[in-house]
Amino acid sequence: METTWDLTPLFPGLESLEFQRAWEGLKGRIAGLKGLLEREAPLPEVLAALDAFLEEATPLRAYLYARYSADTQDEAALAKLSELEVLFLDFQRLRPRLTRYLALKDPEEAGPYRLLVEEAKEEALHLMPEGEEVLAAELSLSGRQAWDKLHESLTSQTTAVVDGEEMPITKARNLYLHPEEEVRKKAYEAELKAWEAHEVPLAFALNGVKGEASVLNRRRGYRDDLEPTLFKNRITRKALQAMQEAVRESLPLFRRYFLLKAKALGKERLDWWDLFAPLGQGRRWTLEEARDFLVAKLAALVPGAAQVAEEAFRERWMDLLPRKGKVGGAYCMARGGGKSLILANYEESFESVSTLAHELGHAYHNFALKEVPASLRRIPMTLAETASIMNETLVVEAALKEASPEEGLLILDAYLQGAAQVVVDIHSRFLFESWVFQRRKARELSPREFKELMVRAQDEAYGEALATRHPYMWAVKGHYYGADFYNYPYTFGLLFGLAVFQEAKEDPGFAGRYEALLAESGRYRAKELALRFGFDLESVDFWRKGLQVLAGKVEELEERLTRG
Repeated sequence: METTWDLTPLFPGLESLEFQRAWEGLKGRIAGLKGLLEREAPLPEVLAALDAFLEEATPLRAYLYARYSADTQDEAALAKLSELEVLFLDFQRLRPRLTRYLALKDPEEAGPYRLLVEEAKEEALHLMPEGEEVLAAELSLSGRQAWDKLHESLTSQTTAVVDGEEMPITKARNLYLHPEEEVRKKAYEAELKAWEAHEVPLAFALNGVKGEASVLNRRRGYRDDLEPTLFKNRITRKALQAMQEAVRESLPLFRRYFLLKAKALGKERLDWWDLFAPLGQGRRWTLEEARDFLVAKLAALVPGAAQVAEEAFRERWMDLLPRKGKVGGAYCMARGGGKSLILANYEESFESVSTLAHELGHAYHNFALKEVPASLRRIPMTLAETASIMNETLVVEAALKEASPEEGLLILDAYLQGAAQVVVDIHSRFLFESWVFQRRKARELSPREFKELMVRAQDEAYGEALATRHPYMWAVKGHYYGADFYNYPYTFGLLFGLAVFQEAKEDPGFAGRYEALLAESGRYRAKELALRFGFDLESVDFWRKGLQVLAGKVEELEERLTRG
């Protein structure tokens, strides 16, 4: 099996005529859109030009980022990617003008683009004068973005000393996966000591990021610092409140899981360093086994997702194996025509199979959007995880039916570990960020205050199920520095995806409607989209439906541990 992707269907190379034509074409699209806005052309012309620009930009961005991320030493690709960002800046400068143009239009005349006009009307209410918006964007390079880069640079160079060995902080954190508690505990103690040495500059960075955001939010007339993120994620405050209520109700369920795990590890309560401790033992999963398993199991409930997975392997959409110079982690990005590019760092474990299922879910979502105009393919984070959660859950359920007792325990615990992070830990992160914004309006916070707020948030989320805390999670998570309230969309995505999964299991005809839901996910706000398929996001009962899937997994874990 080929394990590297084939990028030639996009472009033969950077020097190719096809690439040069696309590059010049993109520049022309931006100039054309600018001209249409200057003469206030009819709405259909402007929307067609916007779609054409986005359509042409997709394969260019995908090709350049794929080349760079597969080989960070590819200087030519990196240089061209930087040029593309400068080119995109010309488009960004048009955004305030485009927003005001759309805001003056009648939504009834926009047809399928109605949401773009409605959102522009809302966004226009919060736009500062154009000169101020441009100034804010330019100042952010030496403000928020600079603080974010400081965090990224400082944390990437931070080291911890474990048993006399100095290692990158990421390697120390990976020791939390070690089967021996003594190793995990030493890693935890070394990590806290490492963060303490850098707490002052990191506190300045967090103060700078949240201070700038708070000032701009007030200047733009938002009622609080949460409101702009609700708009961006296309959800109502009432839907978020309903989800949060369901999350709070579920905390005893997760505390039950933590206590079960503690008992399995021979302890009364888990410590922080035990959260990722492995239970059970897995087998090797070759790539060939992973491919056959994924295609077969997805086909049972979502045939379209299985077909996309098969095509992704056959047409080499994926770069699968780790190697020097390749970025870590995994991602899926659209490349145009309903196709995707997937980067993974596959290791022969079920966790890697699950990750691949997740990314292939994103690819299925991109496939479902194939016939949708490019400007209506922007999916908010809250809905962007729907297909990936569906794929992942399907594959985990199938694996649990076939796995040995030891591997079944490993798979089930790993699944619940991930869910606990997305529900429980993210609840603590949401509380922490809410409190930081409240206090930051008055003054800067000290490292001690950040630590106290973090521990207080963890107290509320984890309760008595956890014996120790991690006061420096505000230093660990880069999301606090690069965005605001980046946390709750993950919980939303998981629980929405699980509720959809539950619906699919109960309704044999749901598969067809499911693809339609994915296809329409950029045309409607989350509330409207959900109602079209019979879901009420503002009802606590809807969120409970997703949590019921997790409750079943906790019960299954208890049964397996009792039998074992």
